[in-house]
Amino acid sequence: MNIGEKLNRKGDKILYFYDYGRKRGQRPSTGIFTYVNPKNQEQRNFNKEALKILETKKSQLTIEQQSIGTPIIPTHKFKANFLEYYEEYVKLNKRRGSRHLENSFTQFKEFVNIDFIPPVDITENLCTRFRRYLLDKFTGETPANYYSRFKWVIKAATKDKYFSDNPTEDIAAQSNPSSKLKDNLEEEEYIALLKTPCFNQQVKLAFLFSCYTGLRWVDVKRLEWLDLIGRKLVTRIIQKKTGKPVVLTLHPVALAILQQVRNMAPYECTGRVFDLPTADGANKVLQQWVCDAGINKHITWSCARLSFSILLKDQNVDDPTIAYLLGHTTTEQVQKTYKRHRPKDQEEAIGHLPSFKITSFI
Repeated sequence: MNIGEKLNRKGDKILYFYDYGRKRGQRPSTGIFTYVNPKNQEQRNFNKEALKILETKKSQLTIEQQSIGTPIIPTHKFKANFLEYYEEYVKLNKRRGSRHLENSFTQFKEFVNIDFIPPVDITENLCTRFRRYLLDKFTGETPANYYSRFKWVIKAATKDKYFSDNPTEDIAAQSNPSSKLKDNLEEEEYIALLKTPCFNQQVKLAFLFSCYTGLRWVDVKRLEWLDLIGRKLVTRIIQKKTGKPVVLTLHPVALAILQQVRNMAPYECTGRVFDLPTADGANKVLQQWVCDAGINKHITWSCARLSFSILLKDQNVDDPTIAYLLGHTTTEQVQKTYKRHRPKDQEEAIGHLPSFKITSFI
């Protein structure tokens, strides 16, 4: 392993580079320099330390070259803090439109509640307790989604020789079904909300837009005018199969909502579409508005997405289409989560049974 050197333009510093050859890109900088003529003791000390670092880098690269083709991984390639490994994995593997991997890292940091944790402390017992932490904190598929991403990181770390055995191998991800069924809005309740005033017009318009597009709170919160092209909405969700964003055709009501927002700020149609408070603040406004509309249900922002799916299903729209509109690549979530749990009209349902005059049989 050769280290080359050259003078900078002023000629007062020596710049060091790795010398892999004469072709383009084969002489990358080491990021280290020394003073040609140190003017004081401080610069002389600097030169000594810089040369020590340079020698260390040279030794490490030599070991890396020698280990190629062997199962040995140089110890300097390992991160002493597992949180740094986790964070780097998230940066390298996160996908636009998916927050599960990033959120799993956030939850793990909150769980361990320390800034430094060595890989040796990532035991099967700790992994089990982390899964329990997620199950105690979240409902639905969230615990399983976060823990499965954590398992991805542990599996990668095991292959990178941080662990001799995968500590999550026998600890499966688990969901936490909610015992409380989420309410949804029916057609007539859509109309009631459209007709009922709300003291925060931005919240009203944004929620109705979610009802007609199936967007989540986080999606409508960060929706920008650049995401809208004519009658189309190009979402930030990327389809796995095609590698392209989901493109949705907007309902006339959704288009009318956007036009109303434009009319409220005709010269400021850049950046985000809606000016919304926090999620908690928006849900408080929503609950009062729902009450004013005479709807006796516990409606939160996530109910808009559920209602969107259910009303399409009621009109016999097929599951693959609904799944696409919701940004899913399979119909699993439509069949499992975004479905009607309560009968819409019992009287109409039983009316399909055979009918006859009861007196003729008495």
